[in-house]
Amino acid sequence: MRVEDYALIGDCHTGALVGLDGSIDWLCLPRFDAASTFGALLGTEDHGRWLVAPAASLDGTSGVSSSRAYVEDTFTLVTRWVTPTGEVDVIDLMPYGDRRADVIRRIVGVSGSVAMHQDLRIRVDYGAAMPWIRQSPDAGPNAVIAVAGPDAIVVRGPELHAADHAHVSDFVVGAGESVDITLTWYPAHRPPPAQLNVSSRIRETERWWKRWASAATSATPYSDAVRRSLLVLRALTHEDTGGIVAAATTSVPEEFEGSRNWDYRYVWLRDASLTLHVLLDHGFEVEADPWRNWLLRAIAGDPGDVQIMYGLSGERRLMEFELDSLPGYDGASPVRVGNGAYTQYQGDVFGEVMIALQRARELGGEEKDFSWPLQRALMSFVEENWQRPDNGIWEIRGPLRHFTHSRVALWAAFDCAARAVRDFDLSGPVERWETMRDLVAEEIEREGFDPVRGTYTQYYGGSSVDASLLQLVEMGYIEATDPRMLGTVAAIEEDLLEDGLLLRYRTDSGVDGLPSGENPFLACSFWLVEQYAASNRLTDATALMDRLVGYCNDVGLLSEEYDVRGGRQAGNTPQAFSHLALVRAADAIGRAMAGDRAPSDRLHSRAGTE
Repeated sequence: MRVEDYALIGDCHTGALVGLDGSIDWLCLPRFDAASTFGALLGTEDHGRWLVAPAASLDGTSGVSSSRAYVEDTFTLVTRWVTPTGEVDVIDLMPYGDRRADVIRRIVGVSGSVAMHQDLRIRVDYGAAMPWIRQSPDAGPNAVIAVAGPDAIVVRGPELHAADHAHVSDFVVGAGESVDITLTWYPAHRPPPAQLNVSSRIRETERWWKRWASAATSATPYSDAVRRSLLVLRALTHEDTGGIVAAATTSVPEEFEGSRNWDYRYVWLRDASLTLHVLLDHGFEVEADPWRNWLLRAIAGDPGDVQIMYGLSGERRLMEFELDSLPGYDGASPVRVGNGAYTQYQGDVFGEVMIALQRARELGGEEKDFSWPLQRALMSFVEENWQRPDNGIWEIRGPLRHFTHSRVALWAAFDCAARAVRDFDLSGPVERWETMRDLVAEEIEREGFDPVRGTYTQYYGGSSVDASLLQLVEMGYIEATDPRMLGTVAAIEEDLLEDGLLLRYRTDSGVDGLPSGENPFLACSFWLVEQYAASNRLTDATALMDRLVGYCNDVGLLSEEYDVRGGRQAGNTPQAFSHLALVRAADAIGRAMAGDRAPSDRLHSRAGTE
């Protein structure tokens, strides 16, 4: 099944991917980063799946079709099945707010009658083991309990019976009738939780999502896409900790049949910072507080111990290993759990964190007792380490280098720190920070700019470009219309455009120490939209934006990359970075249409100050 054939349902603790065929092929319980219970996404149905669909859709009967959509401003997924004998709606959701891990699948008869089939294949530990499954009348009528080690699952609904390593049921739903099926995870040493009041939980969950979405502000022509993207960011955020996972999945390949398969079920400082920025820009000042608190907790302690990424609760050790229990998406191996990039040094995260916290400060966010002292501690570390080469924004696994994007982010860190003192009367060595800011800028212009070609370069001493250079404007370093920036855009268009979309960089250069080959990275093309909009190329901006929004699937979700020639999404999904970039690109177009090239609260730019 294609990546875009999946829709996300979630409870702000974890998320499930529901396919067009009615099968849940990915679900990790009870958290995003737990081992999979249904892992068919990275293997076959025998690696775990839960299918609920009309029997006629499985036997090749003609005249069967389906369509689906979310209930407005929620993650309640409604799939309408049309069969020769009748129509049904399958309503899928994960209820929010009761501190349980539940999945609800309600089948509602619309017309006629429809024979339905359920195929349940629970597999634990990424498909490595089959649980012990037994009938349990004490847990409710037709209840089935699956137990394996510390995990237990109870399924309630139509009676299931064993059939060839699966548990199946067949039932008929007539017009006006409904059948509820629920699945609940719980610790195996405890008794099964009580049955859900399904109708009540559906109402309460939809009410909560709609109330959350109602706080969003959006005045762009792409308001629907922006609204769904903001909802995706919330769905990927862990309710208890405030950490946002980069995606709900691991190891969906960036290049089909390739080996660039990474685990994105962790929290990057960069993603958390950008999420905070986007939420603040869209009216979520109060709702943004958990994100800011996660950032502050993450960077607490010795600044020398700051990592680029953490587990959902701030776990530091994200040891990367390869699984042999899952063959991979369409055979793309290896399947990885953990992410070795957690040990990398990426200088840009310090800038991203300082930018986000400065933005919160400018919008009146409360300065907690420990917030500014933590930022000062970070700046002390930056002062001592700003000259270190790093792995860069793309987590290059090749030699450490002075990546220009990282250097500009460090410039932004000094700039934000200095402005916090100047504009908000906070304490700090402002003159020293300003001096160091200017030193970094002088170095960037000397070492990171190619005067012959008229472009900033990917790294000092190199001649290639990188799509991350488009972020120099957003970090306040340079104006979008500056000749140096326009030259950089021209070089990026010449070197990195492939089938009309941007690559991150040329992987065949060997810079990342990995085999070459990947698809265009969607966030980079959204960055190009921002640049076009800010540099009086509004026609180009809207043309590219229209194309990118068109790559959203039928329920508005984007993965990490897009295979233009294959006409399909690629990489882990749904991808927070893609949705973040979509929102920012839409905002840039909205400003350009309003005749406002740059918002009044844009970071101080060095352009024109020399």
